[in-house]
Amino acid sequence: MAAVTSFCTLSRFVNKTQSQFRALAAPKRMAWLSLSAPRCYTSGNSSSPLENLFSGLERYKDLQRYFKRRLRATYSRFSDVPYNSVVCGYHHVYFVEADGIYRMDSRQNDPKPEKVLDLGQCSVREETKIKRENGEQNVEWTIQRVRLSPQEKHLAATLKTCDGEEHRCVVLRLGERTSPPLEPPQIILTLDKVFSFEWATEEVLLYTTLEGLRCNSVLRLDLTPTGARITPVLQETQPEVFVEVVLSSDRRLLTINCNSKSSSEVWLIDVNTPGLEPILVQPRQPQLLYHVEHWRCWLIILANTGPGQEYQVLRAPLSRPSMVSWEPLYAPDPGIAVKDMEVVGDHCVLVVREPTGELALTVVPLTHPQEAYAIQLPSWVCAIEMKRPDVADQHSDLEFLVSSPVRPPVPYCLHLKDGLILLGTEEDGTSRENQGNYTTTRLEAHSQDGTLVPVTVLHAESVECLKEAPLLVHVYGAYGRDLNMEFCPERRLLMELGWALAYCHIRGGGERGLSWHRQACEEGKQRGLEDLRACLQHLFSSGISSPLLTALTSCSAGAVPVGALCNTNPHLMRAVILQAPFLDVLGTMQDPRLPLTVEEREEWGDPLADQQHRLTIASYCPLHNITPQRYPSMLLTAYSGDARVPLAGVIQYTERLKKAIHTHFTIHPVSDYETAPNVVLNIQHGANHLGPEDFELMLEESALQLAFLYTELGLEPPRHPRKRRT
Repeated sequence: MAAVTSFCTLSRFVNKTQSQFRALAAPKRMAWLSLSAPRCYTSGNSSSPLENLFSGLERYKDLQRYFKRRLRATYSRFSDVPYNSVVCGYHHVYFVEADGIYRMDSRQNDPKPEKVLDLGQCSVREETKIKRENGEQNVEWTIQRVRLSPQEKHLAATLKTCDGEEHRCVVLRLGERTSPPLEPPQIILTLDKVFSFEWATEEVLLYTTLEGLRCNSVLRLDLTPTGARITPVLQETQPEVFVEVVLSSDRRLLTINCNSKSSSEVWLIDVNTPGLEPILVQPRQPQLLYHVEHWRCWLIILANTGPGQEYQVLRAPLSRPSMVSWEPLYAPDPGIAVKDMEVVGDHCVLVVREPTGELALTVVPLTHPQEAYAIQLPSWVCAIEMKRPDVADQHSDLEFLVSSPVRPPVPYCLHLKDGLILLGTEEDGTSRENQGNYTTTRLEAHSQDGTLVPVTVLHAESVECLKEAPLLVHVYGAYGRDLNMEFCPERRLLMELGWALAYCHIRGGGERGLSWHRQACEEGKQRGLEDLRACLQHLFSSGISSPLLTALTSCSAGAVPVGALCNTNPHLMRAVILQAPFLDVLGTMQDPRLPLTVEEREEWGDPLADQQHRLTIASYCPLHNITPQRYPSMLLTAYSGDARVPLAGVIQYTERLKKAIHTHFTIHPVSDYETAPNVVLNIQHGANHLGPEDFELMLEESALQLAFLYTELGLEPPRHPRKRRT
């Protein structure tokens, strides 16, 4: 699969996925930190509401316990939703559980699971080492990726600790399952700091290494009868370039993708050639992005050489891969944004977002590209996940999952020979599509410069009945990434409790193509703020909720437009939730010693070398534009192990914000009947930028957010579900 947004796989900010609700690890204790500030009193009134201005997390504890129970029940209801985690070999089916990797022999009538990799042994081995070197410390691993060798003789898997981002790769020799078992699976060796990896042959594994959030080296592992040999393959010297290895869908070519935010360079390795020497497709040139797949003796290329520098499909002979040989095959109509590409059999399948905002599939027959046709999906679909081809696949069908924030994944299968798409069913034959009576409404808001900004609204009641409904608004708008709209049990619970959910697809993201991202880079970053303001005003004017019932939520780089809006238009919302927030843009981008600062200059600008960039960043930076005024209540969650967002910037923002609120309410006292805003910083120890992977810690964090929303919006706590009488 050619992932269109692969160039920002390891950017400073990555949307947090929802896959953790299956990671049932042992609970840990959560550490909280609520920053203190001096108490303030209005003259003559010792019981002023200002006493609550700097209250901490204790005020949410009762509701947090309640929502933790509700969330646990919600996760349990959706614990059996389908997901693409099964790997099929020629003789076995491999699947991941919380304690390791298992396989079952597909040749047996009643196969029994056999454990291939025991995570407990990995944890014990590493824990012993750390205790010996650094004292007491527990280490727990989770499995990230699994790859089978072409003939199913070896398996490689990456493991990650809960508080780090560097992965360890474990290589196993797989034994045949016989009776009695003669050759059980065994670990051959382990490789540290591995990010991406693929099998080129049965004995050759290519992989990239991650050093300080930079991935610029490709290495080759040769398994020999006498041991293993590691040799370098490629070394990227430009710090803004991220390198990863990807296997083509037909497993014929291994591609080395060297991508920055604005340019690409791809190397090919034909796995059928003896030397496995990489061949350059097209040398890097500014503003050229391209991704490569393989079909017969051709390269199928997705490149931004179409009208408006948007993506189109091209082809080139495998023997002459450079740009001079590229021939256009298919260009989408104006307004259609290509999100992903898959080559299946003799067809190229594109995931596209239509001008209406809906997701669809475009099928391009590679033998007759002029006969391309569209496959419509249900209007509620907000996310698509393609199934990775297995080693034994015949590549005749395309399996994928569709979902939305409030609808769990539904499996589909596209038969490419006849263009027939089939909906997955349960074991009893019933359809999975009936996921609740929820409506998806798509709106467009007029931004300050006249640009139409898409907004997706999810609701249970009709739009006319949403005036009094609480509203949770999601926003991101950076790195050309679409706003994460995969299934989320927390959002499903809010929907069941009567909330409306809005997703604002502001510029800086990728919802409307590559130009949507380019418009809000560097000196155009202010457009994201203008878009968000317009989206909120349009929601309210459309009769959806009101500022007093509205909360905003965002993570990572999405905190930039949200924090900027809090400075310019704090009256548009009542509460804000920020996770791992990037709030000190100016300070971070002026410090090249920090991880990823040099790599991110194409996104935010270079304030050290360009005075205009510095002025632009200073004009919207959330930290540097705080003024004494009434701000919304705010819950900020930061992680002590976050290598991407400096913790010091989050702490400084919180302190400066509390000081500004203090100054404002000292000059403008509130009445006894007015609720003062509450600003709380929650620092979780032992978690990285993506947050806790431990299931109990994740429930704690999500329950706290729900308790914060209900408390700060002044909502009546939901009633406890009544137990049925037996």
